[in-house]
Amino acid sequence: MTAHRALPSHFRDNLRGFFDAQSIAVIGTFREGWFGGSVVITSLFNAGYKGKIYPIHPTHKEVHGLRVYPTVSDIQGGIDLAILMINAQHVPQVLRECAEKDVKAVIVVADGFAERDQRGVLLQREIVDIAHRSGMRIIGPNTAGIVNTTNGLNMCPYDAGYYKLRKGSVAICAQTGMTNPQAFPYHDLRFGVSKICDFGNKCDVDECDLLEYLEEDPATSVISMYLESIAQGRRFLEVASRVTRKKPVLLLKSGKSQEGARASASHTGSLAMDDRIFEAVCAQAGALRLERFNDLFEIPKVFAYQPLPQGNRMAIITITGGVGVLSIDEGANYGLALSTLSPRTREFLNDIFPNLGEIPVDIGPPAAAIKDFPSRYPEIFNAVMADEHVDCLFNILWVDHIGRLVELYETVYKQIKDTYQKPMVTWLYGPNMAYVDELRQRMEELGFPVFPDPETSIRALGMALRFRNLTPRN
Repeated sequence: MTAHRALPSHFRDNLRGFFDAQSIAVIGTFREGWFGGSVVITSLFNAGYKGKIYPIHPTHKEVHGLRVYPTVSDIQGGIDLAILMINAQHVPQVLRECAEKDVKAVIVVADGFAERDQRGVLLQREIVDIAHRSGMRIIGPNTAGIVNTTNGLNMCPYDAGYYKLRKGSVAICAQTGMTNPQAFPYHDLRFGVSKICDFGNKCDVDECDLLEYLEEDPATSVISMYLESIAQGRRFLEVASRVTRKKPVLLLKSGKSQEGARASASHTGSLAMDDRIFEAVCAQAGALRLERFNDLFEIPKVFAYQPLPQGNRMAIITITGGVGVLSIDEGANYGLALSTLSPRTREFLNDIFPNLGEIPVDIGPPAAAIKDFPSRYPEIFNAVMADEHVDCLFNILWVDHIGRLVELYETVYKQIKDTYQKPMVTWLYGPNMAYVDELRQRMEELGFPVFPDPETSIRALGMALRFRNLTPRN
């Protein structure tokens, strides 16, 4: 496979030509269907993009009310960004036309390059050479593109069935289209994203470029990234070490095994970094390594919406003793220690119900024994959160089959919003998933992250603690 070629330093701009493009040329077929230029234009329109859109095709005359131009050179105005959805063999010629038009940012959606065969390797080298000679930047090839929620730039080439994404502070970047809108239900999320980027084959723009751009992006406060390889190890260490002093960087890497490394080569033409070296790089840079694909979307929530823990003392409020014990074991893997409540708090809780002042605070027995327990729950919750020996809280809530407790829980969370400068994570369970999901949505609307299982809940708190400990605070 072809090695990544380091760009001259003056080429390393901040990628605004991609994410802040004021004019976009969409080059490819405009047949109606689930993929292609027609889908891109529909997505841009419906996502709220206000810039100029120039469809390019030699035979089409009009698409979605827009004039179609035969070539890039036929456009009178300037072009910030070009999106290429054409046969790989035609990409070099179109890139030359873009270079003559002084286009500085190009997204090559087309596949058939280094991920395919040796002929594709040579073709990829050719388009990189064209870009370098003209000062052009390329994302891709073999990519599903990018999203910027701040300006409605959603150029997804696949029909996702939705277009607008909630604005937020989480940037998700990956060496796969599986994190782009057509593959993930961002419209169902109660938290928002700032940027999405599929690197594709990373023939030019890579993870270092994205980290440098997102480092200065005011809309991004946490970066979540999936990689199959690292193009420039030394530069990555330098950049990541700097970025993690400002923002948490969460990394998921495939290719741990030899079989996985070979698969990544066939997927994006990548040469995987030895996993032991990658682990050492993450530790030295202060980056946080993720374990599962779903972590890319779940773990960032604790950074986006909760303060960092000031210590490792974790309290647990639970209605199920078994999960409380399991959570203690999981927390130990991340340096989270079970807190001991202050004598005053223990006395207060024990007056409500015998032994309630022990951690985990098991509310199962009093919930069954105390007739007016719903009125006492807010007192229990606030007593634990306010305790000076508690740095963070894992809250486990049972949702009954007819949703009687939904309003109670939501009211408590509304009352404590912005009250405690301590992170809290929540896991919900119950026999009726409709009510569980309803409560999850309500809580996340309030800014309280809810996680799909106890292990992810604890892992999120543990990652927040690691970031707090690894990164010097000003």
